[in-house]
Amino acid sequence: MKTKSILFLCINFLLITSCTNDGSNDGYKEYLVARPIMMDQDEFTNSVSVIAPRPVDESGKVYTYGDYIFVNDKYRGVHVIDNRNPSQPVKINFIKIPGNVDISVKDDYLFADSLMDLVVIDISEIEQIEQVNRLQNVLYNNVVFPFEADLVEYEGYNYGSDIIVGWETVTERRLVSEVEGKMNGGQVFMDFAAAEATNSGGTGQGGSLARFKIVEDYLYAVDSHNINIFNISDLDNPQVLDNVYAGFDIETIFNRDNYLFLGSRRGMYIYDITSPATPTLVSEFEHGTACDPVVVDGDYAYVTLRGGNMCGATESGLFIVDISDIENPELATSYPMDGPYGLGIKDEKIFICDGDSGLKVYDKTEINNLTALNHFKDIVTYDVIPMENHLIMVGDEVLYQYEYLNNGIKLLSQIGLN
Repeated sequence: MKTKSILFLCINFLLITSCTNDGSNDGYKEYLVARPIMMDQDEFTNSVSVIAPRPVDESGKVYTYGDYIFVNDKYRGVHVIDNRNPSQPVKINFIKIPGNVDISVKDDYLFADSLMDLVVIDISEIEQIEQVNRLQNVLYNNVVFPFEADLVEYEGYNYGSDIIVGWETVTERRLVSEVEGKMNGGQVFMDFAAAEATNSGGTGQGGSLARFKIVEDYLYAVDSHNINIFNISDLDNPQVLDNVYAGFDIETIFNRDNYLFLGSRRGMYIYDITSPATPTLVSEFEHGTACDPVVVDGDYAYVTLRGGNMCGATESGLFIVDISDIENPELATSYPMDGPYGLGIKDEKIFICDGDSGLKVYDKTEINNLTALNHFKDIVTYDVIPMENHLIMVGDEVLYQYEYLNNGIKLLSQIGLN
């Protein structure tokens, strides 16, 4: 068992702004403000439970398994949806898992992060879901931090007694001079330690934003620095193996054949898992600092880069990387985007969740000349999973499903999660 460690995160914020950035001259501006969701230690370690369906606070990643869809409610748990009829999905229940962001499923066992802990849940009886194991302190650097926020406030946080299990974010209009006074040169110390291609067999499918990936008898869970590795041949009793240091700012993981593709805010890292317990670095593709997931199809990796806020970069786009020589990935071409999050591929189509700019669908037959097929505007998009017969997408507390057409897609159903 890995020993518990205490990680202190020191964040220096520097805000350079103008009083007239939003077109006003009154010295005010809109900021995305984050505040911590707190819980005491005893409550945290005994907090997994199943309750009736409830409204979503902030929809996160989406995952599918069999006839069910699991939608993450950021830092709070997972909404379970019966999707036997994609035209009329039905919310069943909600699994409370404080600090949860990711899940992965194999043979009716759901693996979920709860901050630094790995929780194992039996979902064989979907109406009687129960926790069967909890591995404590096994996700070393599974730090949850609101990198998208402009301003982080900690009123009410008691260091040493409270655990920060997540964040609530809201857009607020603030006086620029007051915000600059809080952020310029300020330091904040926090204790966080107290605090997707389809695989064969009975596993589910996550989107491109996933940090969990099951490949055969192994679960790979990336945190900000490492690939955490678990042997799950005994599903209700995972064995913790030595982790592999992978760099900084790791955000996503994708599997294709014997390779793991890691998306980070600095680049894409490719690992060989021929020896599944000991992934080895093959190569990397560096790009400017930005938030990015990655998916792979054939000889190409498709990477969306999202700039702005604490992601670092100012430009956003789709980068297509030639990986025909896996040891020497090279940029093939790129396309501008507005603020993309997840993406997915089905046959010749690529689906891009371009944030506030909606869902964009392209024909990628010619990578140097993507052809626009659909653009669903006036919706906020986050994560997408291309299924065999239809597309699943989540964004802005709504679950959308689309039917494939020869020349694009059309809406099949949508269900509000609130």
